[in-house]
Amino acid sequence: MQKKIHIKKGDSVMVITGESKGQKGRVLEVDRDKDRALVESVNMVSKHTKPNAKAPQGGIIKKEAPIHISNLMLIDPTTGKPTRVGKKLNEKDKLVRYSKKSGEEIK
Repeated sequence: MQKKIHIKKGDSVMVITGESKGQKGRVLEVDRDKDRALVESVNMVSKHTKPNAKAPQGGIIKKEAPIHISNLMLIDPTTGKPTRVGKKLNEKDKLVRYSKKSGEEIK
């Protein structure tokens, strides 16, 4: 059985705690097994690389590191502020996510 996760790929999220607190970004990838998400330009780490075909010079590369899902909050599409997420049945009997703050459906 899959875990219930309130964040999906492509969502706009805000980091609510930790070193990157207050930063906003778009979710690039979600790892359901480890409860982690990769967020664009958030939780940047320096990675030392040897010269290879992709990076012939080698050196230090900045890249995103996964961040735990509990440290992320979805951004409400209408207000632009962080909100909790609920699930409910819409008029077509389909389970959809909605913003607890504004009540708007999240696409």
